[in-house]
Amino acid sequence: MSVAPGAAASRLAEDLEVPRPLRLLLTAGWSLTESIGLPAAAYLAAAGLDGRDTGLIAGLAAIWLTAIIRKAVTRSVPGLLVISAVVLTVQTAVVLATGELWLFLLQFPLANLCMCVLFARTASGPRPLIAQLAAEVVALRQPATCHPGLHRFFQAATWLWAGIFLLLTASLAVLMVTEPASLFLMLSTAATIALVVAGTAASALWFRSVLRKLGLRLRFAPA
Repeated sequence: MSVAPGAAASRLAEDLEVPRPLRLLLTAGWSLTESIGLPAAAYLAAAGLDGRDTGLIAGLAAIWLTAIIRKAVTRSVPGLLVISAVVLTVQTAVVLATGELWLFLLQFPLANLCMCVLFARTASGPRPLIAQLAAEVVALRQPATCHPGLHRFFQAATWLWAGIFLLLTASLAVLMVTEPASLFLMLSTAATIALVVAGTAASALWFRSVLRKLGLRLRFAPA
């Protein structure tokens, strides 16, 4: 039994789209490059010439310059770029404030606390941060008509990530005062990777479950 052209078009309008694999890699790669790669490159170049502090300032200047250019050209700043700029600003301010070790280590829980606040402040609103990141990093296109169930998922997923970063904040704060610096750095890295990987896997499985429940499909965009 054939499907009428109008019904097929309506069905496609209800689908969610992501770019084809190569385009998806390019989109995600560019987003990560401007949010992480450019400040990291500026840090490494400047630190190699004049030390860590100069590198931090160069990385911070690079990311804020990128944000300003983005705002001037596109009238908006991507969510991932905002996150990176805020976190790097906090970390640079803490590291440059003093040479004391405990203040240097404080950057790690403070950075996660900033992430928690950034996610939480958008979770109940019309543009939850997870939805913004999905649109910007992987170019996820939602149905033309806003789907309430899908919007509730993005709000809940944003709260989930706010909770993950709050848990990381608390965990790193405890480790900072109970463990020596070298062990703290190792444990904080392991804890961050573990929770981010677990959160990503949980979010992906949850998203798949929600799509099935709502009768929505995820497909590649036309070439």
